[in-house]
Amino acid sequence: TALVELRARFDEAANIQWARRLEESGAHVVYGVVGLKTHCKALLIVRRDTDRLRHYVHLGTGNYHPRTARSYTDFSLLTTNPKITEEVAVVFNTLTGLASYPGGEKLLVAPFDLSKRLIGFIERERDHARAGKGGRMIVKLNSLVDQEIIEKLYEASCAGVKIDLIVRGICCLRPKVPGLSENIRVVSIVGRFLEHSRIYYFENAGGPVVYLASADWMPRNFLRRVELAFPLEDPALRDEVIHQVLPRFVNDHVKARELQADGTYVRLRAPEGETPTQAQLHFREGSRRQARKLAESQKGDGIKLSPITIARKEHS
Repeated sequence: TALVELRARFDEAANIQWARRLEESGAHVVYGVVGLKTHCKALLIVRRDTDRLRHYVHLGTGNYHPRTARSYTDFSLLTTNPKITEEVAVVFNTLTGLASYPGGEKLLVAPFDLSKRLIGFIERERDHARAGKGGRMIVKLNSLVDQEIIEKLYEASCAGVKIDLIVRGICCLRPKVPGLSENIRVVSIVGRFLEHSRIYYFENAGGPVVYLASADWMPRNFLRRVELAFPLEDPALRDEVIHQVLPRFVNDHVKARELQADGTYVRLRAPEGETPTQAQLHFREGSRRQARKLAESQKGDGIKLSPITIARKEHS
């Protein structure tokens, strides 16, 4: 079964063609939900392994599209976590009309509970700060427009929560306003690749929570689209995002511009004497190093053919 959203910006004709080809190949094609645009990116595979039936799930922040895969920056997760795979199956059943959405524990799903649960996370950081436990948030988005979310961010800032927002496009929040948002910093990164990933990080008084998502914080994402935010629960992956990925974006001094209280942007420069850091360049070079290391490790792994030898009998 394939769910194909036909309302794809500038790509409607291609999606119709792919849907027809899938149907001709025997796939059951569903064309989304009436009144909602399906914007989440999910893949569910049910496979009979040697030991049992197993569910594999791939969730991403970007489309399954060869062209955007080469020019956008995105993150994805491949997992067999039973709770996550079970909830993804529930989402697919909801989208194909087999069942209503009952809610879930792991996934945040729009238009059902994404906005409400995000507000709960922001309020929890606010309450931690008021209790003297500190509060910290880093959020990476394409756009920040939703008024209720913005007001909750202002509340958290007034309570002392330190907030870094990495918003590539539209940002209706005003940072650095005394008595309102002096604890909020907003940067926009525009580089060689289009920043498309969405990351939500909440410090949670030492019990960090990280979500990757398809959704920006806009009314259309919360109310008029089907969106998914999924947690990173593996400690190694979660720590990599918290300590290696997000700091690179926050501390970019080459392609970043910082939003001021008056609505203008100022291009950031590295402090005198320090080497400028660029997030996209860092990740690109890291990927190249990994590719070279993999290629070198496979150099001596070619298949060696051995001729078949037959013992000959000696004749006296």
